[in-house]
Amino acid sequence: MASRPGYSESMRGRFTPKGLNEVEEMQGRGVASAVDLRSDSVTRPTVEMRRALMAAEVGDDAYGDDPTVNRLQARAAELLGQEAALFVPSGTMANQIAAHLHTRPGQEIVCEARAHIYTMEGAMTAVLSGCQFRPVEVASGRLTWGAAEPALRLEGTLIAPERQPTTGLVVAENTHAAASGAVTTVAMGADLCRRMRALGVPVHLDGARLFNAATALGVEVRALAEGFDSVMVCLAKGLGAPAGAVLAGRGAWIRRARGVRQRLGGGMNQTGVLAAAGLVALEKGPERLTEDHALARRLAEGAVMIAGVRCDLDAVATNIVIVDVTQTEFTAQHVAAKLLERNVLVHALDVGRLRLVTHRDLDTARCDEALFALRAVIERE
Repeated sequence: MASRPGYSESMRGRFTPKGLNEVEEMQGRGVASAVDLRSDSVTRPTVEMRRALMAAEVGDDAYGDDPTVNRLQARAAELLGQEAALFVPSGTMANQIAAHLHTRPGQEIVCEARAHIYTMEGAMTAVLSGCQFRPVEVASGRLTWGAAEPALRLEGTLIAPERQPTTGLVVAENTHAAASGAVTTVAMGADLCRRMRALGVPVHLDGARLFNAATALGVEVRALAEGFDSVMVCLAKGLGAPAGAVLAGRGAWIRRARGVRQRLGGGMNQTGVLAAAGLVALEKGPERLTEDHALARRLAEGAVMIAGVRCDLDAVATNIVIVDVTQTEFTAQHVAAKLLERNVLVHALDVGRLRLVTHRDLDTARCDEALFALRAVIERE
């Protein structure tokens, strides 16, 4: 590890001097904008969103009387084929509310080993809900019934019931952010939900990028949400809103979710200004996703032409590209730091892999600029 150029423990996750973040470092060099491939959450609100923000009719959502929030929730529930929906500040909060309501302390949650709820939400499930995870490694990232079933621990089947936790919840992620944006099909999700329902185990869908999955498969988003006990969709990722997510499920369950949101500090007031942008995201955001997916394919196909760089082209179905640099002489952290110097922002997943995410603020020219910079770092350093 230490023999590879550019790596040190102090660099892990830190690529800029004096504790500055990437954007601050670039601004210090007089750079106004960059090719930002860190996430699709970095997008700026569109002109239509900004107009909607300014014109939003508002009330107090803590009392349930913000009309724009109510319209957003109703529209989200309709699109997802659910009885009701709740607007929350983030996808993480939505996931944690779902986990809290579906489980009881001391239970286990089955998920794929790289799932966002397990790896990227600050162990909040343990803190808030008193549950532990039972991660299942699936190369594709798709948590099917065949992958999940061996991990289940059900009452009446335990060898040592006084010692072993029971399965309280199963969480599927579609698309899977850490598995190249892997897409779970309608049939896979329906089979998982049907079998779990027969066992009395609820299933939550982390659908942060569910509209990306629907676009890739050419199906309505409600088809991918059908059968799940609860569904989360992030408005601020592929759909491009400035903030927010929706959590959907049965009406009585969503009423309980409002109480948990309030206790977590998510009971905001004149939230219609954000919900207005969220409505634009729901209606107009999906129109752009095909282009985002094409840009991701362009990045992947260009990356594999660079010496020592690997990328599984078959895995690139949506807007996420995982680039493997382990066959080069550089670590992912070093490559990310050098790309920053060229005003290209990427996310180092670990020592050997970079994640590139496409979104509405990118185009062909900017993606080609990123590929040029990546080739320069790898082949000319």
